[in-house]
Amino acid sequence: MTDDTVPPFSFPAVGRKKITAAFDGGRLSSDGGVMLLAQAERRLGIASRLAALMPDRRASARVTHAMADMIRARIFAIA
Repeated sequence: MTDDTVPPFSFPAVGRKKITAAFDGGRLSSDGGVMLLAQAERRLGIASRLAALMPDRRASARVTHAMADMIRARIFAIA
């Protein structure tokens, strides 16, 4: 018989709290996917790469949110 369990996936600590995703607990939380998506986006830098391709014609003195941050928020909202 084979062991089909998936090893836990670790996230960076938040404050002093360690965060780990283990996929063997059944239906414990539906919010873990966003954390996994955020980790993948951080490693791949998709939002930053997309922002670099889009011209930002806003007045830089009035900009509050960087283009990459707005793209990242939109990606997470859609997901």
